[in-house]
Amino acid sequence: MKSSVEKLSDTRVKLTVNVPFGELETEIDQAYTALAQQVSIPGFRKGKAPRQLIDARFGRGPILEQVVNDMLPTRYQQAIEENEIVAIGQPSVDITKIEDNDFVEFTAEVDVRPEIEVPDFSGIEVTVPAIEVDDPAVDEEIDKLRSRFGELKDTKRKLKTGDFAIIDLKATVDGEIVEEASTEGLSYEIGQGDLIDGLDTALRGMKTDEDNEFTTKIVSGEHADKEATVSVRVQQTKERKLPEFDDEFAQLASEFDTAEELREATRAQVAESKKSEQAAAIRDEVLKAALAKTEFALPESVVDEQVHQQLHQLLGQMAHDEAALEQVLKAQGLTREEFDAQSRQDSEEAVRTQLFLDTLAEEEAPEVSQQELTDHILFTAQSYGMDPNQFIGQLQQSGQIANLFADVRRGKALAAAICRVSVKDEAGNEIDPAQYFGEEEEPAAEAETAEAETAEAEA
Repeated sequence: MKSSVEKLSDTRVKLTVNVPFGELETEIDQAYTALAQQVSIPGFRKGKAPRQLIDARFGRGPILEQVVNDMLPTRYQQAIEENEIVAIGQPSVDITKIEDNDFVEFTAEVDVRPEIEVPDFSGIEVTVPAIEVDDPAVDEEIDKLRSRFGELKDTKRKLKTGDFAIIDLKATVDGEIVEEASTEGLSYEIGQGDLIDGLDTALRGMKTDEDNEFTTKIVSGEHADKEATVSVRVQQTKERKLPEFDDEFAQLASEFDTAEELREATRAQVAESKKSEQAAAIRDEVLKAALAKTEFALPESVVDEQVHQQLHQLLGQMAHDEAALEQVLKAQGLTREEFDAQSRQDSEEAVRTQLFLDTLAEEEAPEVSQQELTDHILFTAQSYGMDPNQFIGQLQQSGQIANLFADVRRGKALAAAICRVSVKDEAGNEIDPAQYFGEEEEPAAEAETAEAETAEAEA
């Protein structure tokens, strides 16, 4: 087999492949066998008719067609490997010439990963927010815990943010009731995001058995974009009473005996959360800085496919109702043109990032252990809320395990590169990124045990 490559652009090539018939004997045998099993020829059992008779009866066309279909995937892949092409996406294949008993020639145009020059990470400097664990942050977490044990109690005072109310709503447009914006006996917490634009403002200051009225714009349904008058009546008002933060509460809500122990544990929890946030900020800032130093063209067809997948996924959540999508966009103050432009920009960023990380992974060449892959699969299954065994089964059926392996490899490559970056926080303190992204060292005792076991095995 002979092959040649023509560069069409920075992100697309054209392969021309010539395959002599002498290399197609296996495919030719398979084609005759398959056709013989499908046809009935008088005087011969099924599958036993000689080639000459099959050619005389059906011609060489069906045989050649089957041979070409069978050989294309393997010869295309062989040409890709021989020419060291990093193909992206599906090729566009054309059979350009078939000379019976001589050769088959085809061309394949395919997008390729552009040449990417990875910058020197040791020359990258980034600044991230400093870790601050102050009393208000600790109090906020403690209040969240207290609210889980809080009780709702009736109140006669005016409603404020954080209170609950049992309300009736009636929305009308030109005297006609808007059913989707009307209800009775609804339990609603003020300040958790307007159920209807303007509702929180209307409720603040109201008391039990009071009525109020406000205007708002309907965002969906047959009255979408129309001005509506909404009447709200408060049936009942409630406030959340939080338990005192004392030793008794600490024993009820945690494994600690005293409130002070619980506060210190909460402080440590907040600190760990802040560290996770700082690690994420380092990763994001380093990747942004590295991409800013790296210019390369993007394969348009790959970006188009990414845009298509995003739109298909979004529409799938709306039963592929384009009208529903338009209503959602209107509610967000977006036109379809603005949405499409943003979707393309997001897709370009996603493709750019993945191509860069793929190149970085090749340069760093990190090893991925089976345990690391398993941990990533379990984490991904958990994020989807799926049973791990069921998730693994789906991955195997769809051939997606290699993609998760690549995800782990990209992550390890980026982590290794980040360890060479200069990082400071906004207070001017230097941060060693290895504390977040460095490889965990094997404990000395475990290492010694492993070495002893290895020596014993060798003996």
